[in-house]
Amino acid sequence: MTNHGIIDSAKDCKLLHSVPTKDESSLVVLRSKLFSAANRLGASDLKRENMQLVASELATNCIKHAGGRGMIQIWQQPGQVLDIFSIDYGPGIADLVQAEEDGYSTANTFGKGLGAIRRLSDEVHVYSQIRSGEKVTKWSGAAFLARFHLASDQKQMLGDGAGLFSRSLSDSRHNGDRIYLLKRGDRLRWLHLDGLGHGAEAQIATSNLAMHVAHCDGLVSMLEGANRQLVSTRGAVAVGCEIDLTRRQLRLIGVGDMHAHLYDQEEMKHFSFAPGILGREHRTTEPLHASLARRGLVVTASDGIRRNWDAGNFSGLFNQHPQLIAYTLGNIMGRVSDDQSICVSYVG
Repeated sequence: MTNHGIIDSAKDCKLLHSVPTKDESSLVVLRSKLFSAANRLGASDLKRENMQLVASELATNCIKHAGGRGMIQIWQQPGQVLDIFSIDYGPGIADLVQAEEDGYSTANTFGKGLGAIRRLSDEVHVYSQIRSGEKVTKWSGAAFLARFHLASDQKQMLGDGAGLFSRSLSDSRHNGDRIYLLKRGDRLRWLHLDGLGHGAEAQIATSNLAMHVAHCDGLVSMLEGANRQLVSTRGAVAVGCEIDLTRRQLRLIGVGDMHAHLYDQEEMKHFSFAPGILGREHRTTEPLHASLARRGLVVTASDGIRRNWDAGNFSGLFNQHPQLIAYTLGNIMGRVSDDQSICVSYVG
């Protein structure tokens, strides 16, 4: 976190390891990486043991049920939260409730894996989409998020209200995509940026902009403050968003090739923004306003995330935990030729 109390994706959202789960050999490196990450974050012996068991179960499930067509990832999230995320490209799980019952199996195993994952983790969120020839979807398979809390204050930082995904091109050390997110009272505000190009210069462009999220009195002034600071850099495109959680009011503003999505009462609305580059030339725009229903979801994404999806392509996904949504969309819709980032915010 920054000294403004802002979550900064460059520091607080880190992909620590990603490996295809083709066979049992992938487990060796996975266990080593997981042990190192858990130890560095101060996990107890019991917590480390539970993480190892959960990771093994997730990888084994992928190998057995999806023929090894999938991957498993280790993520660090704000507030010393460690996530183990797995996604496969198998047939999907027809009945999740039944699959979690001890003794149930579709692969001649003891069927205790899914129930054990839930018991050993602090949180578990699961999404599955069944392979079907009758419906056009972007993906079928199963996605699992097993979350472990390593500090008591994590609920105050991110909790169930938001999910972050940020991954650099080729998993390099430099990432030009950046999300600054601040929850203050009943307001949630974030600035989502994509530095032009990629690499070190793109990352430099989007650095040190947290103050505009913390101190500007509105989205227009926040974007203009960032614009002035970006003049000496290669520039960036951006989305600014603010949600009044009590009144359920959304304000959204953007410049350039970014996109945003509002899921409200089973309907998905898509937003794009006028051409331009902060720090160079852009057109001043007015914020968009929208009222949110009882359960609303706002997604912002860089152009490293393909935008040709809708709620129908991922049936039921947008009723899931924001972090599970972010991981699933990021892995399925991400472009391998660019930095990729997503911010998912939920209004309950």
